[in-house]
Amino acid sequence: MSKLPKSYGPGTRAKKSLGQNFLVDGRVRTKIVEAADISPTDTILEVGPGRGFLTKALVERAGRLVAVELDDGLIPRLQETFADSNNVEIMHGDARTVDIDSLVGTATVYKVVANLPYYAATPIVRRFLEVTHKPTTLVVMVQKEVGLEMAAGPGKMGILSVATQVYGKARIVTSVPPKAFRPSPNVTSAVVRIDTYAEPAVKFDGAEKFFTLVRAGFSAPRKQIHNSLKNGLDSSSDEVMMMLQAAGIAPTRRAQTLSINEWGDLYAEYASTL
Repeated sequence: MSKLPKSYGPGTRAKKSLGQNFLVDGRVRTKIVEAADISPTDTILEVGPGRGFLTKALVERAGRLVAVELDDGLIPRLQETFADSNNVEIMHGDARTVDIDSLVGTATVYKVVANLPYYAATPIVRRFLEVTHKPTTLVVMVQKEVGLEMAAGPGKMGILSVATQVYGKARIVTSVPPKAFRPSPNVTSAVVRIDTYAEPAVKFDGAEKFFTLVRAGFSAPRKQIHNSLKNGLDSSSDEVMMMLQAAGIAPTRRAQTLSINEWGDLYAEYASTL
């Protein structure tokens, strides 16, 4: 396990309020960087560089690295650490709200690499998947349970599975034990790689309409899907049964068993009733 630089003293202690758990394991860092397939021409957007441990490895491979950090107390040290690196830009901002084009440029092709705080991981990932100017690839550290749901196949899918896989192909790169961080969290983490699609896997005229259907389907995950949809959409049994039959989906199935393509077929029938 790699040691932290001496310069990181009390002033850079992890802030519980920001959910900070700093990566300190060199082997895990290598797996993250390798999973991102970084070339000398790549622009990398790192969310939450923290103390710069992962940043140092990214700087060595990327043509350009933009690191956006929410904790303004870490900005001076990051700027000092990478003062001699002409391919690094340290920015202060919140990845949940910051204008992405202002970070990487309007037409820039980019990848996201990040060790995300658990509390903000899902909204950050979903934001990058749903924006118009999305990255080609995301390699992110999240809580293992979250990563497993992102990459789950039919039979184990949840709302987050659909919300991820409608925009990209997700896979687990590796599991990461608590001892890989300082301070150590109480949960196991996972590195997830998501390769985004140029267009969503489901054709919809509005993401909110599609996710209204998905949320309804998962509103009672232990129930058969015709019951979940009837209650979640406030529709009649006949309306729901006709919709499922037209989509070729058995009404006795449960939402977690549907594939992305089946959600697409179901949405096409649902949209025709709106």
